[in-house]
Amino acid sequence: MPTRDIKVKVLVDISDALASALNLQRALESILQVLSDSLEMQRGTITLVDPNTNELHIEVAHGLSSQEKERGRYKIGEGITGKVVETGQPMVVNDIGADPSFLNRTKARDLEARKYAFLCVPIKAANKVIGALSVDHLFKGDVSYEEDVKLLTIIASMVGQAVKIRELAEKEKQAVVSENIKLKQELKGKYKFGNIIYGSPLMESVLNIAMQVAESQASVLIRGESGTGKELIASAIHYSSARANKPFIKVACASLPENLLESELFGYERGAFTGALERKPGRFEMANGGTIFLDEIGDMTISTQVKLLRVLQEKEFERLGGTQTIKVDVRVICATHRDLENMVKEGKFREDLYYRINVFPVNLPPLRDKKEDIPLLVDNFIEKYNKENKKKIKGVNRAALDMLMAFSWPGNVRELENVIERAVVLCQKDLISTQELPANLQVSTELNIPSGGMTLPELVGSIEKQKIIDALEKHKTQKAAAKVLGITERMLGYKIKNYNIVV
Repeated sequence: MPTRDIKVKVLVDISDALASALNLQRALESILQVLSDSLEMQRGTITLVDPNTNELHIEVAHGLSSQEKERGRYKIGEGITGKVVETGQPMVVNDIGADPSFLNRTKARDLEARKYAFLCVPIKAANKVIGALSVDHLFKGDVSYEEDVKLLTIIASMVGQAVKIRELAEKEKQAVVSENIKLKQELKGKYKFGNIIYGSPLMESVLNIAMQVAESQASVLIRGESGTGKELIASAIHYSSARANKPFIKVACASLPENLLESELFGYERGAFTGALERKPGRFEMANGGTIFLDEIGDMTISTQVKLLRVLQEKEFERLGGTQTIKVDVRVICATHRDLENMVKEGKFREDLYYRINVFPVNLPPLRDKKEDIPLLVDNFIEKYNKENKKKIKGVNRAALDMLMAFSWPGNVRELENVIERAVVLCQKDLISTQELPANLQVSTELNIPSGGMTLPELVGSIEKQKIIDALEKHKTQKAAAKVLGITERMLGYKIKNYNIVV
């Protein structure tokens, strides 16, 4: 019988084993080793219920070979171990060789040569029996094992908690994995080329080129004005490539100062600079096997360009403050609205880096050059912001659409989306009208003078046409509109016909 000090030491050692082991298997093996070292245990097993088969299997064992361990399978209620799990009560067999209920299924004991006592206690978690802890002792005659059973019951309770924590961790891990897979599938669907909204032949040509390069491993340089959708195209290229299941890491080069950009791209070691309290992997490490998107690469400084060139050429780098060379396999997609060729001439952008990233250029046209896309984009944005704002707006009226089509859109698709979001919020009817469009859009549209200029009559006619459209839209009838405009109904009818206004 173990003394009080020995029992305390056993519990402390087992508690340490459960706290320090990296996984449950090693923790349980450590527990059996402690029992062997401190309590003269000959053999020990921790048997758990398989939730799928509802059978008992040996999770870990001490003093058993792998073959003997594999043979140790029981149904609930079968043998001593099965009865303990079934009843939830401990059992002690002083001489297992003389007890027919002991099955010796593992064949690990020579019951004719030696006599063994067998102690088995249930392992419980949340008042449910999930297994059993059993140990062998050399038979020592008529000895009470009551204190041993009490100690083993405490240890079994600790094991039960550890098993329960593992089950919860596995469920959480599985939930995270499932959610990650779900999100990846959603991203693939969201960023497919087929989901990009367009109607112009110019945009169709651009997407055909982008789809071709997606299947390759080539570096891509996406060029276009701000707001043309460079990030959207980069995402579509990645999620249509062989790297689609790997990371897609985005870096906004223009938003970070030089020192922060380098640490973001390449990571840093602990102590590399003030505030670097621990090692941090860079974006290139995070993107290993996948794709990194460097947005607005034209804003990158020369010193950072040098380090980036090395990664592209050698596929290796060191973290800031580190000496270990890190190898990576990353596809690079860059984007910029700047004139890189002119920057190369001025010495602001490295020529060798320019040729390295410009393997496959994709040029996105501004919205003013593909106005056929505007009606489709408008419908898409209305549907999006209807859902967000719980509205049922059906579209835009003719006057508002004419205004949207006439505007030059210096902010491109991003500006159009912002205008439609605002209009959806403001609109209280089924259709968005010119009243929900911003004032600067209306003024710019009314005075939209082509590059070749306009004569005074043409300019006056353009403004007059827009005012007539607005009046008709607001007041519904020609009679009411004519009154507001200060002209006769007959004169209004003439102007409607002259300007080809649909009423």
